[in-house]
Amino acid sequence: MPSPDIASILENSRELDRLRKEQEEVLVEINKLHKKLQATPEVVEKPGDSSLWRLKSLYIQAKDLSEREVAISSSLLGQLDTFLPSGPPGQQRRKMDGDQRRKKMKSDSDISRISPSMRSHIEACVSLKDEQVAARVTSDAEIDEWFVVKVINFDEKTKEFEVLDEEPGDDEEGGVQRKYKLPASCIIPFPKRNDPSSTQEFPAGRHVLAVYPGTTALYKATVISTPRKRKSDEYLLEFDDDEEDGALPQRTVPFHKVVPLPEGHRQ
Repeated sequence: MPSPDIASILENSRELDRLRKEQEEVLVEINKLHKKLQATPEVVEKPGDSSLWRLKSLYIQAKDLSEREVAISSSLLGQLDTFLPSGPPGQQRRKMDGDQRRKKMKSDSDISRISPSMRSHIEACVSLKDEQVAARVTSDAEIDEWFVVKVINFDEKTKEFEVLDEEPGDDEEGGVQRKYKLPASCIIPFPKRNDPSSTQEFPAGRHVLAVYPGTTALYKATVISTPRKRKSDEYLLEFDDDEEDGALPQRTVPFHKVVPLPEGHRQ
């Protein structure tokens, strides 16, 4: 018969395994719903459609499972630490082995604390290396300024992107390209230009963030017509504060230069 402490460790291990399996199932459902919304975004406009409510429910469930996984992993780490003897003085080899075991178990615990959804998020961030993305590079409290930048690297420890503004700076800045380190909340990936069929299409009337023609800056705009309706790869947009002769001109922008408008965007 295992001791009570060992029995508790085994029980927590079984619960951790159950949580991981449940997380995988929830992640599969989330991915299915993502594909459905990407293929037929107009479905959310239909009366009685509950796709967005279902997606929100799944994310809440995934968050709850992830938090429970972290709690049980932390408990297991504490339980295992009580079984790691430091060794009596003078037996350096034994002490060293104990230290190595603790380091390994801490490393294994760190890995176990990464939920499937977090692993997927990290992999997505790493895959953006050498890609152009939309980035908020200013910390101005009054407005949000977004520019097209190139991802140089993603640090998995700090969860920060290192990006390069490929446009030369002003003369007073020496005309050099600027680098920034930004959190993931300041980065929005662009749609893949070679795969428009898998890209979410924003319906007419939706507010978006888009690259203003002839620049590398993104501004808030309203969708007038979609690529699907225009039978092309471009949106027809009206940019805020783009008034000419008392009216807002309608401008075409490639679908791969249009992204969702961030919540709370200030312009």
